[in-house]
Amino acid sequence: MLNVLLKIFTLISLFILMPIIVFSAFLILLEDGMPVFFIQKRIGKDLKSFNIYKIRTMYKTTPNLGTHEVDKSNYLKIGSILRLAKVDELPQLINFIRGDLLLIGPRPGLDTQLQLKEERLKRKVFDVVPGISGLGQVLGYDMSEPVKLSKIDALYISNKSIQLDLKILIATFFKPARKSLMLRFEEELKKIEGSS
Repeated sequence: MLNVLLKIFTLISLFILMPIIVFSAFLILLEDGMPVFFIQKRIGKDLKSFNIYKIRTMYKTTPNLGTHEVDKSNYLKIGSILRLAKVDELPQLINFIRGDLLLIGPRPGLDTQLQLKEERLKRKVFDVVPGISGLGQVLGYDMSEPVKLSKIDALYISNKSIQLDLKILIATFFKPARKSLMLRFEEELKKIEGSS
């Protein structure tokens, strides 16, 4: 029932936010032409692939790689601003409504990120639906550190709750809120850092 209500709220939010999406798309169009949206295959629950939707923030000629593998020179001028404001992530609300993503969960990776895939398989990360935002993301871990990230994913899964999801959601937009998450998982993070 909660999931249905969240999806209805998300659909309403998507309509409200549509002017921001359209305006952002127009700015991308002016700077680098079509397409204005970025569609990429990601790995979801049970290793099923799905298309993730974003507003494009990089040049059309940018290689199809993970964000951490792409040089900053590939970012559009407006792209950096959109990423900072998280506006580029708004089309992922469509993924949430479709059931590809939850609001909070492990960030979905690419099929080509073999080490990350292997580490996540070890820790049963693919047993859960991935998210638009996640614990690893707000704590500053990305896919360039596959072992650490998969351990953070497993830490999230073992502590998953509505309260934790709400804290991660707030921390996604307000950096000061990340400190409480760092403190909550302080001991676990020390072990993760120490074992790497």
